Amino acid sequence: MMNCKHLLYGMALSALICAGPVMAQTIPSPKEHFGFNIGDDYSLANYTQAEAYFKKLAAASDRVLLREIGSTEENRKQYVMIVSSPANLKKIDRYKEISQKLARAENLTDEEAAKLSLEGKPVVWIDGGLHATETVATQQLLETYYQLVSRKDPETMRILDDVIILLSQVNPDGQELVSNWYMQGKDLSKRNMNIPRLYQKYIGHDNNRDFYMMNMKETTNISKQQYVEWMPQIIYNHHQTSPEGAVVAGPPYRDPFNFAYDPLLITGIDGVAASMINRLNAEGKPGYTRLSGSVYSTWWNGGLRTTPYFHNMIGILTETTGNPTPSKIALVPERLIPNNATPYPITPQEWKFRKSIDYSVSMNYAILDYASRSSDKLLYNIYVMGRNAIQKGNQDNWTLQPKYIASINAAYEKDKKAGLIAKSESVGRGGPEIPMKYYDDVLKNPALRDARGYIIPADQSDFPTAVKYINSLLKSGVLVERATAAFSVNGKKYPAGSYIVKTNQAFRPHVLDMFEPQDHPNDFQYPGGPPVRPYDAAGWTLAFQMGVQFDRILEGFEGPFERVAYGELQNAPVAKVTPSAGGYLLSAAVNNSFIVVNDLLKAGIEVSRINSAQDKMPAGSFYVPAKGLAILQKSGVEFGTAATGVKGKPNGAVKITPAKIALFDQYGGSMPSGWVRWIMEQYHFAFQLVYPKDIDQGKLRSKYDMILFISGGIPPVGRTEPVWGRMPKEDEVPAEFRGWLGSITPDKSIPQLKAFLEEGGNIVTIGSSTNLAYHLGLPVKNALVETKDGKEVNLPGDKFYIPGSILQVNVDTSLPSNWGMPAKADVVYNNSPVFHFADGAEAQGIKPLIWFGKEDSLRSGWAWGQSYLKDGVAAFVAPVGKGKLYAFGPEITFRAQSHSTFKLLFNELYLKK
Repeated sequence: MMNCKHLLYGMALSALICAGPVMAQTIPSPKEHFGFNIGDDYSLANYTQAEAYFKKLAAASDRVLLREIGSTEENRKQYVMIVSSPANLKKIDRYKEISQKLARAENLTDEEAAKLSLEGKPVVWIDGGLHATETVATQQLLETYYQLVSRKDPETMRILDDVIILLSQVNPDGQELVSNWYMQGKDLSKRNMNIPRLYQKYIGHDNNRDFYMMNMKETTNISKQQYVEWMPQIIYNHHQTSPEGAVVAGPPYRDPFNFAYDPLLITGIDGVAASMINRLNAEGKPGYTRLSGSVYSTWWNGGLRTTPYFHNMIGILTETTGNPTPSKIALVPERLIPNNATPYPITPQEWKFRKSIDYSVSMNYAILDYASRSSDKLLYNIYVMGRNAIQKGNQDNWTLQPKYIASINAAYEKDKKAGLIAKSESVGRGGPEIPMKYYDDVLKNPALRDARGYIIPADQSDFPTAVKYINSLLKSGVLVERATAAFSVNGKKYPAGSYIVKTNQAFRPHVLDMFEPQDHPNDFQYPGGPPVRPYDAAGWTLAFQMGVQFDRILEGFEGPFERVAYGELQNAPVAKVTPSAGGYLLSAAVNNSFIVVNDLLKAGIEVSRINSAQDKMPAGSFYVPAKGLAILQKSGVEFGTAATGVKGKPNGAVKITPAKIALFDQYGGSMPSGWVRWIMEQYHFAFQLVYPKDIDQGKLRSKYDMILFISGGIPPVGRTEPVWGRMPKEDEVPAEFRGWLGSITPDKSIPQLKAFLEEGGNIVTIGSSTNLAYHLGLPVKNALVETKDGKEVNLPGDKFYIPGSILQVNVDTSLPSNWGMPAKADVVYNNSPVFHFADGAEAQGIKPLIWFGKEDSLRSGWAWGQSYLKDGVAAFVAPVGKGKLYAFGPEITFRAQSHSTFKLLFNELYLKK
């Protein structure tokens, strides 16, 4: 029986606590702060209002710690709200330390990890607003924040006691733009989200394609929290919208999943998914679809939800319907029959925004409840996955991949056909049984082992770009080492300053994924049927995209290596430049040389390019006179660009000057163009944006020397509708944006572009914008066609299909367009154009720049029907009047990741005198 004295003491203490400042705090509701409830029709909060609310609740509640995590591209502040019980927040540094230790799994025994799992608290990340027009995701975060801070029900209190919750608005700039645009309409029925520009300064929707490269400030901020600071066991990334006839598309996801994962990762997703759908079903919220009910898989790396998988973290994505303007659930008869994809269908009905908010909060609570009830298991399992990764990196291991299975089957069938399989060997209980020797020949072949580590030599031709690659790994929490002295491995010598990335670390899946080819399985709807489109890319190996030279080491190795602190970004080694009266050469093989050249030209210092190799510098390298010394010295420190002294200006060097560059964009914003805008700024190229109306007005040659059309800029021949879909009417947008409206059209725009070329202007086209070659009637043909009923038609997907993958091409390094490039290069190919030259092309002066060889070209990803590529032209240059058209089929500027092909663009951006 409880002691009465203790009981009275406890009651008195409770009274004191209730009377104290913490319990007396009043948590302002969204209605009190914003003037409306979250989810009210026709109502959206902007980021200025949201930021004030973040601060207001943090000041009013002892359940919140507000942390600034960096600035956005538009210089707004980005935050994480750490929400938990007051007791947990007092020990928050300890809980973070435990989460880090278990995720990295270094120097821990199973017993020590188990103790930490019991002491620690699981960390759950919940975000909103990445894609700013997906307003359910943006607004649910505010409602969730309020409910977690204000509610006192037993479930909420248990969750706060058991879980560390990280809430973050991950695209503040987009929320401000979209909400302000939507709310400006006085007529509620006409409110819309037809925003004039991208909802992230440069890349819009592609902000969810930047999470292994981390070019943008926002992705860098987020990744630091996830992979260096907090290591959440669960990361929940909200999106919109669901497939027609559903309310939510969520986990578990369809096949394939990436072969680098630990199996605990996939089953961990299943566990969280069950909690989510069960809660919705129990609450009478139908319309959740999963598995084959949506397009999402767990193959690809690079998204806010998917990159966590390669760090042993359970990534959750939902796509939820809804809009502040009332909408409806459409009638899709096929979704009305319950099945495993949609166990609880929803009937067609009118739909209110608030319902979507309620669904989102329920799913947030489902995940938090799961984390609360599975606290120690979540913590221990992330340790187990890290431990397993370290063990695999310390021993011989063969990752099971489709190419190896195909090799086993092919060898067996070959021997069987040759009569080399004994009958007793070929029949098992269930039918044909393949003898184990075929397994051993492949999956015990020492040459096919996973790498134990990778060495990035410091003496490679473009080491500053290799350092950028290393920084992408460091931003992602990967353990990197640096050589403090020269060393040798397997008889090869490496200089001091080389980087080493070993695979005996917890984030081994991400390491393998950044260095090794992806082997996407052949995935068709049925045998002989059309392919199943991958969610985003099939192959993306970043080391290939960036042209990084590295060696795979198959055995354990050591050397004079020091650890780089987790997340500590590296600078390219300082290149000291000493005075040289005869001037200097900068290598055309180094991307950063273009930054230096642009700075020199801006300062009025003459720069020339050499037309043949000299002093170990490739053709196209830059000659800089002695008066450029100060800029060269500054750049050597800042960009690691080495300038070699020479006796004088080389014979035949051609003076270059800055071109007047126009970059095409569109109302609403072009993501491919936005990426190039960012690249141009990073490399200090001056440029001006142009829109369809600017093109149609003509007189382009008097304004520009060069016009750039990135993918999506030029429509196919015969297409009448705009490439980018329906444009708003002029009276639907403010006057300041009306000049951005319009599309490139055959009747108005193409004649102006032709005139620009004929008058001496140059045009660079990339990807689908190479359609311009057909509009101009150049003697080039589509290589990816077949003749059917006497007509040329595109090859069907069951014959040729190469979604986003890395292919190898041949390069004519003697041409100025290709200066600084190697003879073979890796390019990003995404069902890209490929050409054959028609009769008369050579006589007209059309030259191939890069082309596919006779061998298979696939380096990483999925390529069905590679034979159609053989000898196909991937890029060419064609004279048109006094100007030139450059047509690049592959995505040479792909998401600002494909550094190895940036020079193909940069080389065209100067005038040669």
